[in-house]
Amino acid sequence: MSRESKNFRKHKRTVRLPIDLPFAPDILKRARKIAAHYQIVISFEDGEYYGRGVELPGTGDDGKTPAECVKNTREALVATVAYLLETGQTPPPAAAEGKRDQQINIRLSSEERLLLETKASQSGASGISEYIRAVALAK
Repeated sequence: MSRESKNFRKHKRTVRLPIDLPFAPDILKRARKIAAHYQIVISFEDGEYYGRGVELPGTGDDGKTPAECVKNTREALVATVAYLLETGQTPPPAAAEGKRDQQINIRLSSEERLLLETKASQSGASGISEYIRAVALAK
């Protein structure tokens, strides 16, 4: 991959917010407490580590080391949670808090499945189930 296209990709994926500035201190404190319990998935690609939140799959960041990636991703999660709190939305609970012990099955046409897989991938969800759960339970 050329350096120019890699930089474009990196720029497109990485958006760092100065989170100490735009949010009220009480909102930021609550956001840090909530996001501290969120799980992070890390992958290694093109010489960098990329992380995303399990509870907020569309939120992620990168780093040159796993530790830097986790730190940057955690800050991105804090910013997302702070935004949700600030706008009156309820952040998702930590995955460890909500044990999922129920299952449902649905039948789809081939076209519906392809559409859901595409939307799930575009949103950053790890699969159709995660995407449907996030969209259907969003407030």
